[in-house]
Amino acid sequence: MIAPGDLAVIVGLNLVGAAAPGPDMVLLMRTATRSRRHAWATNLGIHTGAALWFTLTVFGAAALLHAVPQAVAAIQVIGGAALIWMGQHNLRGGLRDRHDPPADLDEAVQRLGSVQAAYRRGVMTNLANPKIVVALTAMIAPLLPATPSLATAVIVIAALWLSSFALFGVIAQVTSAERVRRKFLRAGPYIDIVAGAFFMVVGVVLIARGLVSVF
Repeated sequence: MIAPGDLAVIVGLNLVGAAAPGPDMVLLMRTATRSRRHAWATNLGIHTGAALWFTLTVFGAAALLHAVPQAVAAIQVIGGAALIWMGQHNLRGGLRDRHDPPADLDEAVQRLGSVQAAYRRGVMTNLANPKIVVALTAMIAPLLPATPSLATAVIVIAALWLSSFALFGVIAQVTSAERVRRKFLRAGPYIDIVAGAFFMVVGVVLIARGLVSVF
């Protein structure tokens, strides 16, 4: 069984990594400035993907992925393409809304699409970057037993998932407060433009890294 102190360190490192700016955080905050329900759906989608990475890390599959660079490269290329597609969609939407901004908060929510679509965007964004599993391994592997028992693995995975989900939940709640959303209403199109450009740049970088690692 893992020591409570080691588990606390793992959770702390995970929170530091989760709070760092990245596609997941950009997507969450962009969504939360429009709708709380959509933000929570996005959070759940992000952490559906994260559950896979946490599980792979704790059960040692990260080493296998690292040993087969072609697998990581393929995921990076596919994920990068998905981020570019999402990015251009956000960019085009932002450019359109700049000339026809939503009249009120209700219209801003409608333009997000369905809650299910917000969930899918969260899943896609998180799964697009397999390097998270390598980063997680570097942070937490030294604190894990060499061959963790099933009980230890479940505890660590649950701690990683719950801590990250809670952090994103707090950010979603704060950012989606009505007063905050009203302030960001007019800035919404520009947030979409910046977020779209960010996703496209990250997508290009992922594809480039994937191709370079193979060739």
